[in-house]
Amino acid sequence: MIRILSTGERKMVGIAADADGAVLPADAVWVDLLSPTRAEVQLVEKTLGIELPTHEEMLEIEPSSRLYQDSGATFATASLLWHAETETPEMSPVTFVLGERTLVTIRYGEPKSFAMFQVQAVKQAAVCQSSATVLLGLLDAVVDRLADILERCGVEVDRISKDVFGRANPGGRIQTPTHEYAGTLQRIGRQQDIINKARESLVGMGRVIGFLTISRQPPLDKAGREHLKTLARDTRSLTDHAAYIVTNVNFLLDATLGMINIEQNQIIKIFSVAAVAFLPPTLVASIYGMNFEIMPELKWPLGYPLAIVLMILSAVVPFLYFRRRKWL
Repeated sequence: MIRILSTGERKMVGIAADADGAVLPADAVWVDLLSPTRAEVQLVEKTLGIELPTHEEMLEIEPSSRLYQDSGATFATASLLWHAETETPEMSPVTFVLGERTLVTIRYGEPKSFAMFQVQAVKQAAVCQSSATVLLGLLDAVVDRLADILERCGVEVDRISKDVFGRANPGGRIQTPTHEYAGTLQRIGRQQDIINKARESLVGMGRVIGFLTISRQPPLDKAGREHLKTLARDTRSLTDHAAYIVTNVNFLLDATLGMINIEQNQIIKIFSVAAVAFLPPTLVASIYGMNFEIMPELKWPLGYPLAIVLMILSAVVPFLYFRRRKWL
C-alpha cells in the first residue's frame, strides 16, 4: 500500500501502483509504503531515482546494512515495537529514507506511532513543510509512543509488586494465595517481553538519530539538528529508564520464586512436624501392642485408659514445645 502526504493537499492519499499512468505527486513530502508490492516499490524507485531495500535486507542487523547513504539520500532502519497492547507484542523493521524533497518510509508492521503522526500531520501545517520536518515529527511520535509504553509497564510492574508481597496480617504472614503465583509469573514474563522489545526499539532509534545527526546528505538546518540532539537525549533517558524497570522486573521474578519456595517449605514443615508429633503415640501403641504374657498393665482395669492418656500426652507435649519454639 502506498500513502502520500503532499504539501498541497495536507492529507494522506492512497495510490494504486498497478493503475495505468500511476505517478507520485510532485509536491509529495512523505511516501509511506506499508507491506509494499514489487510494483509499488518500482514506482517509487523510478520516480525518486533511488533503490529501496528489500524486506530481507531490512531484517539484517549489521550497521552497514541499516545505516548508509546512497544516491543523495540517507537510509536508516530500526526495529519498532507494535501490538504492545495485545498478548503477542511484535518487532518489525522500519526504514526511513530521507531525500532532498521526499521522505520514504518502508514498513511491514503497523506501529501505532505512524497512525498518530498521520493525524497530527493533517492538522498541523508546519509538520508537512518538507521531508525533514516530516521525519522529525515522525521520530517524535515514535519516541513518545515508546515512552507511553514504558510508562504503562512501570504502572503494571507496581501492581504486580503489590500482588506479590500482598498485605501482611497482624501476625506478619503474607496473604497472597499460592495458586495466584502462576498467573503472577505470566504477568511478569509479559512485562519483561514488552520492556525488552521497547528497549530494543529505543536502542535502534538512538542509532538512527545519531546517524541522522552526523549525516550531511541531504543537509539539515540548525533547528533540525538541535531537534535531533533533543531526541537523542530523550532516547538515552528512556533507555536508562527501561533498564531500571527491567531491574525491578527481575527482582519481582526472584521475589515471586522465593515466595513460592517459602510456601512449599511451609507445607513440608507441616508434614515434618506432624510426623514427629505422631511418632511418640505410635511408640506407646507399639509397646502396649506387644503380645507378651507378663505385662504389668495387662490385667489392670485402668491399663487401657492409661495407654490412651500416655498416647495423648506424648502427642500434645511435643506440639506445645514446637509452638513455644515458634516452629509452628
